[in-house]
Amino acid sequence: MNNEFGNPPLAAENRGTVERRLKEATAGDGPRETLTVEWRTKPKVVEVIDMPVHSLYLNPATHRIRAQRSYKPEADSRLDEEPWSPESQEYLMYLLQAKPDDPSKFDPAFAELKANLQEFGQNEPGLITRDGILVNGNTRAAALRKLGVPNIRVGVLPDSCTWADINAVELSLQLRQDKRRDYSYINELIAMQEQMDSGRQISDIAKAFHKRVPTVEADLWILARLEELRIRSRADGAQLQLLYFEDAKEKLHELYRAWTKDSKKNRDRADLMMEYRIAAIALKFSKTDVRLIDSEFWRRYLEPRLAPALRPDVSESEERRIPGMKRVVKPVAAPYAEAKALTDQILQATALERSGTEAASEASKKVKQVREAFDEALEPAGKDSRVRKRSLAASDRINDACQDIEQCIIDIGLARASNSLDEETLDDSVLRLKATLGKLAREVNRSIGDPGDGVAWLLDAVSKEQA
Repeated sequence: MNNEFGNPPLAAENRGTVERRLKEATAGDGPRETLTVEWRTKPKVVEVIDMPVHSLYLNPATHRIRAQRSYKPEADSRLDEEPWSPESQEYLMYLLQAKPDDPSKFDPAFAELKANLQEFGQNEPGLITRDGILVNGNTRAAALRKLGVPNIRVGVLPDSCTWADINAVELSLQLRQDKRRDYSYINELIAMQEQMDSGRQISDIAKAFHKRVPTVEADLWILARLEELRIRSRADGAQLQLLYFEDAKEKLHELYRAWTKDSKKNRDRADLMMEYRIAAIALKFSKTDVRLIDSEFWRRYLEPRLAPALRPDVSESEERRIPGMKRVVKPVAAPYAEAKALTDQILQATALERSGTEAASEASKKVKQVREAFDEALEPAGKDSRVRKRSLAASDRINDACQDIEQCIIDIGLARASNSLDEETLDDSVLRLKATLGKLAREVNRSIGDPGDGVAWLLDAVSKEQA
């Protein structure tokens, strides 16, 4: 082991216990229990033994609670400095029992794990280093301690184990398809970024996490945005934690897809949309509400409903010259500056609201007022969205039909090449198409007073056919 976290106080004692029990397991006449792990990219079979659960150490580097560690900044810092102290180990114990999205609350899943262990015992062994550090099974060890069970079954990694090995083995075990409890969303993002930082190819990361490459790319983009939001939320010593967005997985993925699509057409409008959607996500609006927000949301719906005191005061900055050069830096566009300033206000107020300081009460009032304004703005936005969907429904269906006909052309060619075209059935289908186009022509003739080129062609073609 390297000394990244140093050696735990009972390292020597644990090594002695491990060696004795490994010898006992090898010398025994009965069947030996083993565990297969991925060790330096290859499968390795390790021996399983019983160890006193209270002599083992919870892993300060576990990805299970990586994001949750920031719940108490002072305790988080102590974990880095004194990971084996009773206070640090107790903090890890606390986080393993807490809800991933809100560490202030107890996790019902932990209660279920305790009940399962009490009724059926330990089904799967954990995994430790020879120093007694839990590589896998931290949550199970915490539950067994709460139950007062004296021993835990664990596999033992080779003596040459390093912290890089610990992280790699933990990830490989946790990401198996049959794992019982997934990483929380934010912890999974952090684990993927760590793999990326270590130099692994994105295709390898996708394979390890059982995802497609585009999904991993979206996840890394989302984590980068969340890190930016965390920095932007700083205000008077308060700051949002990554786990604040634990429940926003689907909303963030929809944001990524919408931004990617819109930025290909107009990057400025895409950035505007992103800022206002981030504000809505920070305010904990639902996924269906966030979908209603586009680049025009501020101008058409929100600005008239937001109290003047809550509106961002953004005056367009003047052009600045780069010293020693003739080049001029253009100011940030006013609409985007307004959007960004509003989002920053919401992030900072939310951080202060959750800080528990004297400023929390005032920040809470501000968050409530902004949320009410968003709520009022989303109502007409929703109505307009439904109207737009109805107005575009007919053209969308024709476009879908055109795609089907284009696919039909390909199918006819393939059938002709294999001499398998059913001409009679095709003829019946074309006659049905003819009748349907006639119905369509009659309806658009009643509905459209000044037909364009497309509708005029349809009316002319049908009238000639009827004549």
